[in-house]
Amino acid sequence: MGSSAAPPLRPRHPVRTALIAAVLAGLIGGVWYWSDHPAQPSAAPGAEKKGRKGAGNSHPQPVSVAAARKTDIRVWLNALGTVTPVDLVTVHAKVDGTLLSVNFREGQMVRAGELLARIDPRPFQIQLDQASGQLQRDSALLDNARIDLARYRQLLAKDAIASQQVDTQDALVRQYQGTVETDRSQVDNARLQLEWTRVVAPSSGRIGLRQIDPGNQVHANDANGLASIARLQPTTVLFAVPEANLAAIHRGASAHDALHVEAWDREQKNHLADGQLLTTDNQIDTATGTLRIRAGFANRDNALFPNQFVNIRLLLGTLPQVLAVPAAAIQRGEQGSFVYRVNADGIVARVAVVPGAQDGDWVAIEGTIEAGDRVVIDGTDKLRDGARAEIIVPGSPARGRKPAIRSGQQS
Repeated sequence: MGSSAAPPLRPRHPVRTALIAAVLAGLIGGVWYWSDHPAQPSAAPGAEKKGRKGAGNSHPQPVSVAAARKTDIRVWLNALGTVTPVDLVTVHAKVDGTLLSVNFREGQMVRAGELLARIDPRPFQIQLDQASGQLQRDSALLDNARIDLARYRQLLAKDAIASQQVDTQDALVRQYQGTVETDRSQVDNARLQLEWTRVVAPSSGRIGLRQIDPGNQVHANDANGLASIARLQPTTVLFAVPEANLAAIHRGASAHDALHVEAWDREQKNHLADGQLLTTDNQIDTATGTLRIRAGFANRDNALFPNQFVNIRLLLGTLPQVLAVPAAAIQRGEQGSFVYRVNADGIVARVAVVPGAQDGDWVAIEGTIEAGDRVVIDGTDKLRDGARAEIIVPGSPARGRKPAIRSGQQS
């Protein structure tokens, strides 16, 4: 009986083993699948809304806005310029000698003709005395020769002497006249040399650092001279603009008496002076493709200093009543410039624009923006097209915090 019961059990054992193995494999596969693929929230009703909340889009983004408007936009041409004095003079000694004194303080304002230094005058006084003595001697000889000539002419009239003697005396008089004229020029030259021992300012302006101290020998051919004088009022600025702007400059100059020019510091934060265009160069620099321009400034407060680098803004004209937005609203991306517009429901839309001329904080634009549309000027970092925005009035808190509001911006 034992041998007859064993055979029926053998065929069922492989089936059971295979069934158990399949169940275990299914369990292991299910655990692996669900561990790598969690349940999607979209399977349940309302899961889409919950997903948006999880992404943070349900919270409005605090922003500051300003309204686009129609306004006049001035067209400026920016350039880098160098302050160039109207007069820049190096004061030289005109005679050689010992420098006795310096009669100016470095950096002071001087006037034309003001005494700046003195050179030892004694050698030149001696030369003047010698020239004056020679002039007196030759003048006496001339007077005596003229007396003799008058006497000889009287004798000639009486046929007492030959005419040749009168002619000789007349030539002698003319010779002495030439000698006296030479002596007078020597006297004038010696007097001028003596006058040049007083070094005076050739022009008005601010005097620089002195190049030589009293007691030293000075020469008329010294390269550095005694000091330099720069005229500060008025002054000019030289700058260069691309040749592409030549036509616009000529149009602006013909439409106005003189184009308005502004000078700003290096950071373009401080306005230094207002002036006007004086002239342009007569040719374009072929090496740089630029045109040199000179602008004049009254410089009454001495804000412009010689050789100072300044930022120049040349006013070419005005665009009347064009659509403009604050410069802070202009954003730039891979597809070009754009702004974020906020509608009445607080929904943000990205609108492509083409920026134009900028006048201060406002930029002329072209696009589908209209006057009165609200554009975002602060808080654009996390904005996206279609997002919801919370408009913050400057000075009011937003969700427990204050947004960064830029000064001068409108809400």
